[in-house]
Amino acid sequence: MKLEVSRRNALVLAAVVAVVAVLAARQYLGGGERTDGRSMLPTIGGPFTLVDQTGKTVNNSDLKGRLLLIFFGYTFCPDACPTALTTITDALDLLGARADDITPVFITVDPGRDTPEQLAMYVAHFHPRLVGLTGTPEQITKVAKAYRVYYAKAGEDGTDPDDYLMDHTSITYLMDRDGTFRLHFSHGTDAETMAERIRGHL
Repeated sequence: MKLEVSRRNALVLAAVVAVVAVLAARQYLGGGERTDGRSMLPTIGGPFTLVDQTGKTVNNSDLKGRLLLIFFGYTFCPDACPTALTTITDALDLLGARADDITPVFITVDPGRDTPEQLAMYVAHFHPRLVGLTGTPEQITKVAKAYRVYYAKAGEDGTDPDDYLMDHTSITYLMDRDGTFRLHFSHGTDAETMAERIRGHL
């Protein structure tokens, strides 16, 4: 009898955990509805002041009025970042003239190495309208927190202070013309899927 009760309790607990996980995922992905009819989109994004690849100061207000595709990464990234930026470039190419209303943005999580000059060389390999942004460590910490982006140094061996990798969130965010979060694309999303989902917001 005790064994049956324990099993029943375990099943109930598992069911509760599963429901909570589904609800949390729906809220994060913006798939839920509030009882008042408003969307349960998560709070992602906010004000920032950074510097672009030309050395010009850019804040979030400068980018309003256009859709934004924002990706956080770093120029020394061996795979995830060039893959994501290539996908963004291909998706915008697939959208053709409709992509003229979209600004792709690359925000570094490695401000120590990613100077405006370094960003200028890097973003030139991707979409011609790609904006690269850097700033002080404090500014990057603030904008990463606003977008719920995790990042940390990894792979340091102590011999060369500039030889390291960065662990970081690999998500592309779609922000609307008012700077409000609309949806995100996980790492590995293909260009066709990205373009198709963006079309619904143009």
